[in-house]
Amino acid sequence: MRPPFTSRAAAPVPPHLWFLVSAVFHYLGPSFAVLLFPAVGVLGVAWFRIASAAAVFAVWTRPGRVFRMANRRLRIRLILLGACLAAMNSVFYLAIDRLPLGLVATIEFAGMIAVAAHGLRSPRNHVALSMAAAGVFLLTGVHWASDPLGLAYAVANGVLFMAYIVLGHGIAREGAGEGVGRLGAAMAAAFAFVMPIGFADAARAFAEPWLIAAGIGVGLCSSVIPYVCDQLAMSRLPRNTFALMLALLPAMATLIGALVLGQIPSARDLAGIGLVMAGIALHRPRF
Repeated sequence: MRPPFTSRAAAPVPPHLWFLVSAVFHYLGPSFAVLLFPAVGVLGVAWFRIASAAAVFAVWTRPGRVFRMANRRLRIRLILLGACLAAMNSVFYLAIDRLPLGLVATIEFAGMIAVAAHGLRSPRNHVALSMAAAGVFLLTGVHWASDPLGLAYAVANGVLFMAYIVLGHGIAREGAGEGVGRLGAAMAAAFAFVMPIGFADAARAFAEPWLIAAGIGVGLCSSVIPYVCDQLAMSRLPRNTFALMLALLPAMATLIGALVLGQIPSARDLAGIGLVMAGIALHRPRF
């Protein structure tokens, strides 16, 4: 089967570059979302994020056709991924409403250490993983007891993020370039799950065109661009390699939090960022 146009056009680009684009937008969108919380509400912004992304993917990928052509096993995986995306985005926003963006990203990565460790065979990669884990520990700092409810949301988000990586990677690696189309189907399922959760809050913004536009922008920056880039990277990288590269996300979140939200990192935060990036640079993938 010939890969679709998206995959053919993306093939000349190194997968690590797709990951870098995803890493930037993964937290750039949420940093904008924080600014909308007072006007729309936390769950209302989550609703706009998923609804706008589902609308874009509906036009682009025709999710109904994907579901019709999928076998029973794949349909179940798509529905599970949709439920995961709906729950993950909701608890992520609940967490960043109470905790610094960099801390939530750090906890989000913690579960991925186990995924990255699976399949590692060389001492070099074990050292790389240890350096990344040490950087994550430094970024976590002394925030563990600052907000128990916020930390509970952040831990739940971390578990769901790990499920997203496992499910998303499986979908991306199955079939010839079908990952983006399947992502669109999963996003349609996510909209069905999130519809009753955030609609009441989102409805408050329907009379304000600028709020609607901002909510759509959050969806494009938070779900469309990074998730598509994830699929393009996942389809060409081993899962443990992709999981270790996610160590870049706490560093990226810390930098974006400083630039957009004024959450200035400390010297300890900067040391953690350095260790995370060093671990990524040291790692070598197993093909």
